[in-house]
Amino acid sequence: MNLVEGPTASCTAHAAATHRIATRGQTAVERVLDEYGSAGHDASLSQRWVECLATLFTPTRFPVHALQMCTAYLGQMAPASYISNCAVFGAGDLLRRVSLVAYRTRQLADATGSSIGRTERVTWERNEAWQPAREAVEKLLTAYDWAECFTAMNLVLRPTLDHILLRQLATAAQGNGDELTRLLLGNLAADADRCTRWSTALARYAIGQRAGNRDVLQRWVARWTPRAEAAAAGLSAVFGQLLSGGGAAEDVENAANSARSRVLDEAGLAG
Repeated sequence: MNLVEGPTASCTAHAAATHRIATRGQTAVERVLDEYGSAGHDASLSQRWVECLATLFTPTRFPVHALQMCTAYLGQMAPASYISNCAVFGAGDLLRRVSLVAYRTRQLADATGSSIGRTERVTWERNEAWQPAREAVEKLLTAYDWAECFTAMNLVLRPTLDHILLRQLATAAQGNGDELTRLLLGNLAADADRCTRWSTALARYAIGQRAGNRDVLQRWVARWTPRAEAAAAGLSAVFGQLLSGGGAAEDVENAANSARSRVLDEAGLAG
């Protein structure tokens, strides 16, 4: 994908401004984590919900770390400094996500006496629900074409996975009395929204600069959409095990695929 020139500087300015807001939000998140921890919030969680967290939430530091590496790659290889700046801020958001998931994992391990904190790698590598997502993320790590990596991650995989692992899991957390996890996921969803905004703006800009870029981007969308769909199908099956508020597996899968379609439409790549 060729860009005649970099996106306008307003993209970087917006990214910097929203990152400053995120920094303030991080302080609030840390305060909430400490307050809920002191109040013994996790001791009231049901064993079944804790098991669900051990399957769907605490292992996410593995795929998110891989996404962070790919986002750093986007920043390093970007065709314009404005794009690099957005990707660097995005990599910082993903590092924050890994750190918060790790912190929350330690909280749950201390409060519940469960296997949380010791089994995440096995879950990530062997749990059937995770394997389509793991395959997609590992293939993403070898997507060395810049346009392919950008499209596959920011326009296809992340919108799909984030809808399940942030938004729908937050709804399930609320249904199972886990207000702390709901608040944490809601805060992290704001980071995902920032990524979507600059990514769709960049796609529209690229298409506006050179109409042929649309065909290039759509080729990568077509290659990666089946992988995203498979990942959504695998993870959505776990929601049938939730006590309440998780939704049927088919509904979760359809909602994730619809979220991806909306992002592609916003990027000018629908159809």
